[in-house]
Amino acid sequence: MEPTPGAPAGDRPSRATEPVALVGPAESGLVVPVHEATPAVAQWRARLDPAAAHGVPAHVTVLYPFVTPESLDDAHVGRLTALFDDVAAFDFVLRRIGWFADTVVYLAPEPAAPFVALTERVMQEFPGHAPYAGAFDEITPHLTIGDRGSAAELQVAADAVAPALPIRARASEVWLMMGSATARTWRVHTRFALGGAA
Repeated sequence: MEPTPGAPAGDRPSRATEPVALVGPAESGLVVPVHEATPAVAQWRARLDPAAAHGVPAHVTVLYPFVTPESLDDAHVGRLTALFDDVAAFDFVLRRIGWFADTVVYLAPEPAAPFVALTERVMQEFPGHAPYAGAFDEITPHLTIGDRGSAAELQVAADAVAPALPIRARASEVWLMMGSATARTWRVHTRFALGGAA
């Protein structure tokens, strides 16, 4: 089951309608889905971003990896609910293409500060969970277009997406997703509305 956009009004948080059954080593992450970007990036993510084939929508990552699924309980969900309820929904624009070396091409959200603040708040609430397991010195919010393929293929994708910019979007939800390295499937566990989201 691929995640579907939008959360039922008034449900905070909203649980997935189907159980999350994972096979093999499993992990979780927190993402802000960006459905407004889907028309521009979907075909390129399908080719160049394995997360797309695994059921992860176009998104800006808040924190990955997060709590292991076997450790996740209702207390974690309650803490996340309170945290996200205290963060106002916000508007942002995807207007610039960025690169990590020549191996990842992405859309950069502006302003980036609300995403950075969101990540920092989760890290404060859940010490020991650093973005990408601490692999990078800085938090760089981004929406991946592609992270597989040659530099030339990624450049073609960048050139194709550029005419669709700017893309105006609103961060109104954070999704807690779980995935299995064996099954290569990610599903929504809980959807949290940001405070002030309609």
